[in-house]
Amino acid sequence: MLVAPSSLSTLLASRRRLLTGGGQALLSATAVALLAGISAKADSSTQTADQMKSDVDTLNTMLSIEYEGIAAYQVGAKSGLLQPAVLKLAVGFQSDHKQHAEMLAKAISQLGGTPVQPKTMAEYAFPTANLKTQTDVLRFAADLEQGAASAYKGTVPVFNSRDLSAVAASILGSETMHWAILRRALGEAPPTVAFVA
Repeated sequence: MLVAPSSLSTLLASRRRLLTGGGQALLSATAVALLAGISAKADSSTQTADQMKSDVDTLNTMLSIEYEGIAAYQVGAKSGLLQPAVLKLAVGFQSDHKQHAEMLAKAISQLGGTPVQPKTMAEYAFPTANLKTQTDVLRFAADLEQGAASAYKGTVPVFNSRDLSAVAASILGSETMHWAILRRALGEAPPTVAFVA
């Protein structure tokens, strides 16, 4: 069962309130410090070359995930299957992924790495032939967001830099929120667990 457009408007408003709350402050403060070079310079003086390369590799993995999300939401937006309120939600989530990608690419460059480039749409091999209804598109997006959240969860403890771990954790929160909202739009209960394994 899909959520009615008026309910989606409520979800969008709730999402905006969440994004303008305390969670955004953590990402913004960390991202600003990282992008200003403060964290990168501080970490580079205490990290070995191998540790910095490892962090750059992990950041590039995260950047690849963001590019996939941007492309996936583009497929959904251009499908012609989304009602206006759902399309607005999809474009909003795509914007979040674009902001993540921009920040990650800058961090990679500041650490002396080369950001990966997005694949072509054909290389993503999205199951576009299976996207026949709005529900199909929402399911596709929800599955990708769940995968992204899982991937980010795995990156948090991998970083040698605590600042980069904080950025990954903040983006993890965003991906998880996307997943929960998409589940709600599909008429499914959001995941409710005290701890995620």
